[in-house]
Amino acid sequence: MEAEVLKRISRGIIMRTGAYVTNDHFMISSGRHAREYVEKRLVTTEPAFTEGLGEIVAAHFAASPVDVVLSSGIGATTLGHCVARAHPSRPKLLYAVKGKGKEGETEVTLPREFLPFLNPRSSALIIEDILTTGSTVRALIRLVEKRGGRVVGIGSLWNRHPGIKFSCPFFALVSQNFPTYSRDACPLCEKGVPINTEYGVIVGAPPRRVRGAPGKGPRSRARR
Repeated sequence: MEAEVLKRISRGIIMRTGAYVTNDHFMISSGRHAREYVEKRLVTTEPAFTEGLGEIVAAHFAASPVDVVLSSGIGATTLGHCVARAHPSRPKLLYAVKGKGKEGETEVTLPREFLPFLNPRSSALIIEDILTTGSTVRALIRLVEKRGGRVVGIGSLWNRHPGIKFSCPFFALVSQNFPTYSRDACPLCEKGVPINTEYGVIVGAPPRRVRGAPGKGPRSRARR
């Protein structure tokens, strides 16, 4: 299947889960504004779709022997489970816990129960759901290398940073970024388009009354 056709199909599937929303006004985690938004919490909510996408990622790396599939975060681990299940090597699925280092950099820690499975003989396939800066993936690479293992590839559903480079093979079903704007230069703000309060990060938004809850006072529907 041609790469562009595969990209359109994959993007359509992700849109059907409600994870990719466009033609609106959003505030993303950086505080910048955008017309489009990817809600990663929704990407893997449709099991059948997630299994199908995981099979595509697994097929892309099928020629590489894989001992472990490694991820971090609920969404990426759900996808990783589907990739591990479909890969012909029948690898173990491991997940790391994400945190911050002393300098604020992303760090990951592998639960001790998983340590025996990631050793100097291990070939690891790293799985991410939505890749924006690559900081989590780089932390996972460091974890594998610290344990003496080897990263054979990186798979992702959506790459928001098309120019990103890694030292090992990288495959994303969709590679697409979208323009973002500072608040002072946002064309949507200039037109008076209200910020969508169902998706994205809302900072300092006034509380909104929830429908069907009269007499309980205003409550915020802003979602993080």
